[in-house]
Amino acid sequence: MTTWFNETLYSGFRQSHEIKKVLFEGKSKYQKVRVFETGRFGRMLALDGVVQCTEGDEFVYHEMLTHLPILAHGKVQSVLIVGGGDGGILEEVLKHKSVKRVTMVEIDGMVIDIAKKYLPKICGKAFADRRTNLIVGDGAAWVAETEERYDLVIVDRPDPVGPATVLFSKTFYDNCRRVMQPGAILVAQNGVPHMQGPELTDAIKLFQKIWAHSGTYLAVVPTYVCGFMSMTWASDADITDVDPRQIFARYDRAGLKGLRYYNPEIHFGAFALPDFVARLLPAPKAARKPAVKKKAAAKKR
Repeated sequence: MTTWFNETLYSGFRQSHEIKKVLFEGKSKYQKVRVFETGRFGRMLALDGVVQCTEGDEFVYHEMLTHLPILAHGKVQSVLIVGGGDGGILEEVLKHKSVKRVTMVEIDGMVIDIAKKYLPKICGKAFADRRTNLIVGDGAAWVAETEERYDLVIVDRPDPVGPATVLFSKTFYDNCRRVMQPGAILVAQNGVPHMQGPELTDAIKLFQKIWAHSGTYLAVVPTYVCGFMSMTWASDADITDVDPRQIFARYDRAGLKGLRYYNPEIHFGAFALPDFVARLLPAPKAARKPAVKKKAAAKKR
């Protein structure tokens, strides 16, 4: 008899995966953790009944949350990852030899241990890399207290329920801004716009209160069902306004081998939004015009 794992993240809708074997099932201090061998997507990590990643399509999500902002910035040396216990984000960031140090703060140590044991195709040897500074702790507390500063902050946040709700708060993102170097970029996953449109709208409204520029870009991750996955970004620089020749040159210099989704063409195409997604975004903040002193203006005339 076939066994199925049913995910019911959205009201009135579910997706099912055939389960060939249960590899791990347990409960940490924070959540129920399960790893399955599936019939279609290889090994799959689920937390509290929600699919987090699979061997079959994790590369889309992890490549787009790392390589796009790293190459948009051009000089990333220090990275902060909040969350990301499966190690997929960490593994992709470390493919850049220009990155000197990556601090990863994951609240649930069980997820890290499970990833090392059962998901080596996703995390690789990232946790053992000498550039990795792994902290089992509260990411919100870390950005509130640390004196370190970063060129890139990646928030690999789950859906806004339970302990993760803090990762959607203004206080958290004010603190993220505090730990960012001038010109740094923040990126975060923001769900599937077709099913979670208000969350995308709220995220951009929040980012507009803190950063000069913000927006979203898209990728298609099959197990994040119902269409495009949105990834939000924020910075004091406009990351969409980069000469394409620079992105191609940075990509070549990085020597990235074996990528399966990201490339320079996808980099720019990801910012092209279907109308229904574009309508979810609030209008950009009006540019502030520099004040003109009356006396100076009079002299000019």
